[in-house]
Amino acid sequence: MSFRNAKALKAEPLASAEGDWVKLMKLTYTDPKGEERTWESAERTTRPKNSDIDGVGILAILEKPTGPEIILQKQYRAPIDKVTIEVPAGLIDEGETAEEAAVRELKEETGYVAQAVETSPIMFNDPGICNTNLRMVHVTVDMSLPENQNPQPELEEDEFIEVFLVPLTNLYNECKRLEAEGYAIDARVGTFAEGIECAKQFRL
Repeated sequence: MSFRNAKALKAEPLASAEGDWVKLMKLTYTDPKGEERTWESAERTTRPKNSDIDGVGILAILEKPTGPEIILQKQYRAPIDKVTIEVPAGLIDEGETAEEAAVRELKEETGYVAQAVETSPIMFNDPGICNTNLRMVHVTVDMSLPENQNPQPELEEDEFIEVFLVPLTNLYNECKRLEAEGYAIDARVGTFAEGIECAKQFRL
């Protein structure tokens, strides 16, 4: 897929009343000394009423004879005007569990059929500026299933995602290579790659 035509055209202030997905908040709080302070924050407007998270990130690793490979995606992100390297992810729907959302989103974005096997604690993406959060869901993909032989994404009309695989042993170096080519590395991908390198260094 070519992202050549994807680019930011302009940026302008957005009134909270005009936001479909996010709203701006002015928070008043007391610091550890008991002094009253204010903070500017952004919040998603899409979190389901009975959910404690906005969405899920999906750690999907394919076990191959040549070694494990992680499913990654390239997707243009207008806020940074770059194509980012990401794990599959998405917002949770009303009534869904994190595990159900992960299996659904993986199928929609990559075509792979999977089962959820592990769910992380709640993680906050950037708590200094917003309250957006997620759970990382680990899934297994049975490569013997017919539907996983030639998986086809089920993207919406306004979704443009390129799926690719990276060997886990080379993830950190691949992140550096992709950044040098102009891609932006999503923090979840970068942190996972750093974790692999730390595990190697300290023989964990």
